[in-house]
Amino acid sequence: MNACEAPARTPAPQVTEDLPWIEDAGKVAPSDARALSRLFLQRLNVLEEGTPEHQYARNTLIEMNLSLVAFAARRFRNRGSGDMEDVIQVGTVGLIKAIDRFDLTREVEFTSFAIPYIVGEIKRFFRDTTWAVHVPRRLQELRLDLARSKEALVVELGRTPTVKELAAHLKLTEEEVIDGLVAANGYVAGSIDTPGGDDEADDGPKYADTMGDVDPALDLFEDLHALGPLLQRLDDRERTIIEMRFGREMTQAEIGSELNLSQMHISRLLTRTLTKLRTGLLPA
Repeated sequence: MNACEAPARTPAPQVTEDLPWIEDAGKVAPSDARALSRLFLQRLNVLEEGTPEHQYARNTLIEMNLSLVAFAARRFRNRGSGDMEDVIQVGTVGLIKAIDRFDLTREVEFTSFAIPYIVGEIKRFFRDTTWAVHVPRRLQELRLDLARSKEALVVELGRTPTVKELAAHLKLTEEEVIDGLVAANGYVAGSIDTPGGDDEADDGPKYADTMGDVDPALDLFEDLHALGPLLQRLDDRERTIIEMRFGREMTQAEIGSELNLSQMHISRLLTRTLTKLRTGLLPA
């Protein structure tokens, strides 16, 4: 079953003998859900697994308590690359585990029991699947320790702690702290559409606006750089014709008139010279 989908309902006449029939458990108010959950958990504890009664009780418990998942998921809404739909789905898995493992004899409110399961499942999801760059588990856990230590030290010191202060607080070496801080950069891959300055408006400058592009003149520069030595190997007449044709953009007829040569002769000289240059640029 997809955790985000409503569990399949069982027809009312088969299951309402000992439990109230709830047509849409997702609409039950949280205050009513607490009382009803205890009743359904008591019956779930004695019903035979696989029966329509057991299925109805379990599915209704899941639907009634999806508000707990939504509540727990809200604290993770700003956690970078995690899609909230995925977070809700993973949190629902935690809710189902809590329902299956709840022990009525412990005299603990189901809500207090379920929230740690839901939050734990969501945290595991972020820890294991949402790193933009794969890093060792040791460094993933160190990132969490560093985040907690930073928060504590900011309150204590009134400023951002230094690497040395973080190392002392965590009883680690400065090198280990640096490794953890560097690894934390792989947690979220920043979008190039993220605002690039203090202005977070949609029409403000983006990081993409500051990125360079391929200079169209770069290929020309490389070609000219490679062509320079080849031009030096030409004789004076060949260099003069090349300069007149491509530097001064003269026609073959104009070049022939200035050099007292026929246009046909200039054409043959140009072809021979250009072939020589191409051969030098693109050797076989």
